[in-house]
Amino acid sequence: MALIDAENIIKTYTTGTGEDCTFYALKGVSLKIEKGEFAAIMGASGSGKSTFMNIIGCLDKPTSGKYFLDGENIVDTRLDKLSEVRNSKLGFVFQGFNLISRTSALENVELPMIYKGIPPKERRERAMEALKIVGLTGKEQNMPNQLSGGQQQRVAIARAIVNDAPVILADEPTGNLDTKTSYEIMDFFVNLNERMGKTIVLVTHEDDIAKYCKRIIRFKDGNIIDDSLNPQKTHSEDAKTRGGAL
Repeated sequence: MALIDAENIIKTYTTGTGEDCTFYALKGVSLKIEKGEFAAIMGASGSGKSTFMNIIGCLDKPTSGKYFLDGENIVDTRLDKLSEVRNSKLGFVFQGFNLISRTSALENVELPMIYKGIPPKERRERAMEALKIVGLTGKEQNMPNQLSGGQQQRVAIARAIVNDAPVILADEPTGNLDTKTSYEIMDFFVNLNERMGKTIVLVTHEDDIAKYCKRIIRFKDGNIIDDSLNPQKTHSEDAKTRGGAL
């Protein structure tokens, strides 16, 4: 079974009364993502890509259709249990980093493990190791405002991998970064995929970011209009040549 298995996903919103007041954000989307893939989801604003990302991230449920995450039926999972699914099966990386401003880098990375009930000593050890993986040894006690944008995003990546979730969802992870730092962050994702075997689904509207991904899925008006392997050579070989960060 595919790690992410969405079948005929429909998502509607009611904007008033009457048949004409139903807006279809997704119009029967079907998509499978296998373990170990690195896929980009692309599309203009209003294309449905963010709605779909919210559904596969267990942040929303479809109006109809089927969705299985790592073999678990998400559509039939109670809302009060979805947070447990998100914490154990998904790691999130957002455009705005979403770090807690008054806590250190180490404490930010520890946060998902607190929700999972992991003891303090193990939490700290695993958080230290995750920060080491993303090249932030020595920055553990820094507050977010003491870190550059790229360093803050690396803290977010460490937080996403610390629970060893099978899937990382990245929503415009380079949107707040300059070009050079964006490429550095994408090298981290390439290494997470190729060296650690993480399955990554990344939303972006930038072609130069999508070319790092092995598969590109394009949305338009609530439908998938193209789903193909990336015809361009990715930067993975460049990352390996530079030694990578992981």
